[in-house]
Amino acid sequence: MALGVLLSGIWVILAVLLAIVIVWKLGTLLFGLIVNAVLGFITFWIINTVFSLGIAWDIPAIVITAIFGLPGAAVIILLKVLGISI
Repeated sequence: MALGVLLSGIWVILAVLLAIVIVWKLGTLLFGLIVNAVLGFITFWIINTVFSLGIAWDIPAIVITAIFGLPGAAVIILLKVLGISI
């Protein structure tokens, strides 16, 4: 009886620790994605303003920059420089 209670307590502690690790990993992943998206929007705005590229803030540009961050902004800027519209 006492051994069963002890084992149940150990399983509960392990489950709580696993939940903490999963939440921590997801939090750091989401934080990284948010930072990358914000940096992408800042880069998009600065390059668009400084070089007067005239890239519109339309739905495809916003979605690509939000999902891919800096690389997405770089691709949109490169496409505009090459004369390809999205």
